[in-house]
Amino acid sequence: MLQTSFMFMLSIIVPIMVYLISTLLYMKSNSDRMKMSPFECGFDTFNKSRIPFSTRFFLLAVLFVIFDIEIVLITPFPIMMNLSLSGSMLLTYMFIMLILLIGLIHEWNEGSLNWNN
Repeated sequence: MLQTSFMFMLSIIVPIMVYLISTLLYMKSNSDRMKMSPFECGFDTFNKSRIPFSTRFFLLAVLFVIFDIEIVLITPFPIMMNLSLSGSMLLTYMFIMLILLIGLIHEWNEGSLNWNN
């Protein structure tokens, strides 16, 4: 009982301490915000302040992250299927694959994966 209450108190105290420390660090960096902001002086800038960013590249990067997460979710399924032969496990696997396949077909039809344009 003592160990359980100690862990409970620790699980409350540690996040509060992390929050307080991050708040103190943020207050110190907040005063430098005006120093780091750009100002108008009438002169043209030497460099481009904004780099052009391709939204198609961003969409492809998001698709990569989604399919990367899919690999992480799908990898343990063969091991889990050997441990428990439940139909719900197979149904979950098929549901995840169906959602990803529908999303891939939608992106393909939309032309997001076609770089010839």
